[in-house]
Amino acid sequence: MVIHIRSTGFVYEERPMSQAEIATATFESHRARLLRIAYRMLGSRSDAEDVVQNAWLRWVAVDQTMVSAPYPFLARIVTRLCLDEMKSARARRETYVGAWLPDPLVESEEDGLDKDDLTLTLMMALERLSPLERAAFLLHDVFGVPLGEVADALDREAAAVRQLAVRARRNVEAARPRFPVEREEGERIARAFFAASTSGDTAALRTLLAENAVLRSDGGGKVLAFINPITGLDRLLRMFEGVRRKWGQGWAQMLEPVWIDGLPGYVSRERGDVLQTTALAIENGRITAIYITRNPDKLRHVAQALAVAPDPTARTQ
Repeated sequence: MVIHIRSTGFVYEERPMSQAEIATATFESHRARLLRIAYRMLGSRSDAEDVVQNAWLRWVAVDQTMVSAPYPFLARIVTRLCLDEMKSARARRETYVGAWLPDPLVESEEDGLDKDDLTLTLMMALERLSPLERAAFLLHDVFGVPLGEVADALDREAAAVRQLAVRARRNVEAARPRFPVEREEGERIARAFFAASTSGDTAALRTLLAENAVLRSDGGGKVLAFINPITGLDRLLRMFEGVRRKWGQGWAQMLEPVWIDGLPGYVSRERGDVLQTTALAIENGRITAIYITRNPDKLRHVAQALAVAPDPTARTQ
């Protein structure tokens, strides 16, 4: 028998857990994994939390005694809610101002999200997949859900789901770096990049950036950000030099070096009180991609973790 211990003054009373308490405990034991599934499906922390909350409401509305395997049941609910949400999310992104990046997931956060091996670069690769391909790949390859359960969640035949996963895997693996950067080297490069980019050290930037490096900046139309990606070493050097000339040296302050969705980077604040995260994709010791998130709506959980304000008060568009 499951025993619940409750304190009433100085007397401890033992009693069996109620059905509602069992339902709550069962859901909470799976919440972190469900939140991770929703986040990887949607790329939005707030949308993922809404999906998991809706899953909870559906969970308490069913007779749990009829559910022999709670996790597959809950994963199916979350997956289907995510597929519905992705339809409206894709429509919203058609009117999104500038580049769209997934909400930054900072490893130092005490957010209850289980870790996996998907980096921000691979998250961007997921964006090129159809919703069903994305769901099949995440559930089967990342979260280890058996193929039959994935088929049930997607309401598809197992053979069709297998093909979805194969196509998705092919696209994602093409974006996976052959030699992932070691943690110590990644942190060293991130610090060096911050110093060089904020001081206008062109020589240092040349040693850090790959020839085909690309910068993507997500401001969501709410703060100053580059609307289009900037690709190529020479264009990036000109951009950083232009920023230095406009704002001077030391225009940003590093608040904390962090890892963001498996990539080395940092949280910083620039003049004008604009908070941003920067994540760096690195191969063979060179930075191949720079992902900058400045949209304050996407940084609220980061700001809470660092106890800083996410909303800028100046230099907005």
